[in-house]
Amino acid sequence: MSGLDLNTYNSSNLQGSYSWTDTLRGIHFGPGSLNIALPKLFKTLGATKALVVTGKSLHDKTDVVKKVEGVLKSMDAFGATFYEIGEHSPVAGIRNGLKLFRDNGCDIIVAVGGGSPVDASKAILYFNHEEHGGEILPQIAIPTTLSAAEYTIGAGYTNDEGQKVAVSSPKLAPAGIILDAELTLATPERLWLSTGIRALDHAVENLYRPLIPPPLKYMCYQAIHDLFKYLPECKANPQAVDVRQKLQIASWLSLWPIKLEKYSALGLSHAMGHKLGARYSIPHGITSCLSLAPVVKLKAEVASEEDKEWLAGALFHLRKPSTGSIESDVLLLGDLIDELVVNLGLKSSLSQYKVPKEDFEELTTQSVGRKDDPTWDKVHKIFESLY
Repeated sequence: MSGLDLNTYNSSNLQGSYSWTDTLRGIHFGPGSLNIALPKLFKTLGATKALVVTGKSLHDKTDVVKKVEGVLKSMDAFGATFYEIGEHSPVAGIRNGLKLFRDNGCDIIVAVGGGSPVDASKAILYFNHEEHGGEILPQIAIPTTLSAAEYTIGAGYTNDEGQKVAVSSPKLAPAGIILDAELTLATPERLWLSTGIRALDHAVENLYRPLIPPPLKYMCYQAIHDLFKYLPECKANPQAVDVRQKLQIASWLSLWPIKLEKYSALGLSHAMGHKLGARYSIPHGITSCLSLAPVVKLKAEVASEEDKEWLAGALFHLRKPSTGSIESDVLLLGDLIDELVVNLGLKSSLSQYKVPKEDFEELTTQSVGRKDDPTWDKVHKIFESLY
């Protein structure tokens, strides 16, 4: 797959270029695909020994990690398992993971779980490169949530001061991804469904994110349709593996691998989520449940006409008739997102997570970038409305 170069020549979506990420060598998907895909990826990458990186709950309360370890052991490629990765990937865990990686002579990480293990694995490989030089070593991601961290070149983690920071490099994107829906059956319902809203957040914000070419936006439309359709179906029948597989593919569509020269939040909803998540221990899926609908409604007022058109176009893919007004169509999309969050049982508030009202001013400034931003007052009102 080719290296990626994405440039635009003006602010329009009608000019630009697209190619694939540097590192991604294969995405394998399908129920039960782990047993075949993992050996294939090891052979493709020339890897010999893996550190498995995962979370404590997944390690202690399910057999998912044991299944991955079993495949690695059958290949004589298992080094060790590290499961101290907490929510939002605290840097202390990353340092410990790096030590275990090096002490066991590993040359690849297999990340199992949600966004935190995937991002922590990227950070471990980044710090290993910074400290010891050489090429950035590869990662294989086996996601068990819908957060889609496996499709990006950036790694968000929490520093010693409790702030969410990031490192990025085109070489940090996972070299292989395995979407095996059978491995998601043990994922807690609230985590699974809320990360589905996180995927919806990716898809919606990519409709107005700079530098995203039109073909990817149409993929996002399909992701939006599938997430609206299959998240309620999954809640009604959580053992339906085919529905879970369709949701994993929708997550893939929501954040299709693309190399941007700088890792950044997709848009305002993600920016708000980044500021809320680590600081107040709010899961990223829940931050999207909080912020996405009101941000979309704000876009009806402040977005460019082109961005409003892309957002309004989602109604067609949701099989909803236009209201006759582009602004009203965008507002309707916001209402539909809010309704989906409610129907999935994911409605929450900032007061539930003990976010102090006196922090709203700082959170607003951090989310929009500066105090004199013309949208500052409107974003501040969003924070107030979420209390």
